[in-house]
Amino acid sequence: MRRRILVLAHTGREDAMRAALQTSSMLVEAGLTPVMLERDANAAREAVASGAVQHEMVDVEVLGRDTTLAEISLGVVLGGDGSVLRAAELVRESSLPLLAVNLGHVGFLAESERTDLARTVQAVVDENYRVEERLTVDVKVFSGSDLVAHTWALNEASIEKTNRERMLEVVIAIDGGPISTYGCDGVVLATPTGSTAYAFSAGGPVVWPEVQALLMVPLSAHALFSRPLVVSPESVISVDVLQRTNESGVLWCDGRRTVELPLGARVEVTRSTKPVRLARLTATPFSERLVRKFDLPTQGWRGNVSDADRAEMAARDLARAEAEAWEEHMADSRGVHVVEPHHLAPRPGVVPPPTAALPVLSKADEQVPLVTREQLLRAEARKDEENA
Repeated sequence: MRRRILVLAHTGREDAMRAALQTSSMLVEAGLTPVMLERDANAAREAVASGAVQHEMVDVEVLGRDTTLAEISLGVVLGGDGSVLRAAELVRESSLPLLAVNLGHVGFLAESERTDLARTVQAVVDENYRVEERLTVDVKVFSGSDLVAHTWALNEASIEKTNRERMLEVVIAIDGGPISTYGCDGVVLATPTGSTAYAFSAGGPVVWPEVQALLMVPLSAHALFSRPLVVSPESVISVDVLQRTNESGVLWCDGRRTVELPLGARVEVTRSTKPVRLARLTATPFSERLVRKFDLPTQGWRGNVSDADRAEMAARDLARAEAEAWEEHMADSRGVHVVEPHHLAPRPGVVPPPTAALPVLSKADEQVPLVTREQLLRAEARKDEENA
């Protein structure tokens, strides 16, 4: 049976529609079957018919009519992070992994760029990718004891004020224990995947995707203690919107699903049992991805590291390793190290200046004329040198 690949594109962009048709053509040539959403297939036909996209229409299957998610092996998303979030919403109830090609700006969730489309499609054909699971969160909204809404998020759940001129007053709690209360513009409750999105813009920490944790980042909090918090993935983060300011709020999940919060609402965020699966082409470290996406400077102000600098660093590392080996040998038990004070060893390259002993003068010596005193001092110095 021919493998089916779901092709998802941002239908509002000509470049995305062109990339979707190119991807579908390459899949057909490789013997695979492209699948599209009905609205995407219709948008592609209209774009080709109107001449907005210079490409022939490709024969594709339609999801829900010709096939189901269970019969598809992979989803290819063509667009920015918003397109990936929309696709994640579509496939979350299944185990279908998503492979994102960035057509947007930063594209933290994307695995490749538009210029690498042919290579990406070939990797899909060859099944040359690995799948990783990203933590998601369950989001519940309570009014009193009543559950009024239940949704989820891959990036973040953000609680925001509805009126520009007012502040929300909230109580933050972890595992049922209150942490702080303050007025603010809102609170972002994020996953490690979402740490580089809204939470990052609000001053939150960047958390590596493989770290299992939940984040809480206040938005413009009017308080002395309003630091971001990183807690266990098994914890429950809750935010109560107080009624004393008579101000309601709104909940946004991944910028797509929204809930109007009644006065006195309580929002609880917990780890979800349903992760989102993302396909990866390479084992590029997240640190390198971070540098590339934000164009971070990695060259020091001193310039590039020279060969002499590398040799000096290697020599220091070797000396340190030899010292540690000696310390481990001399230690009474394994794991105990002997540490010598740094001031006992002379600094490298420092030659101590020559010194001479100072003579001790008595009151009688002070009565001796200056010339005679200098003669006595020289005589004392010569005597010390001879004794030495």
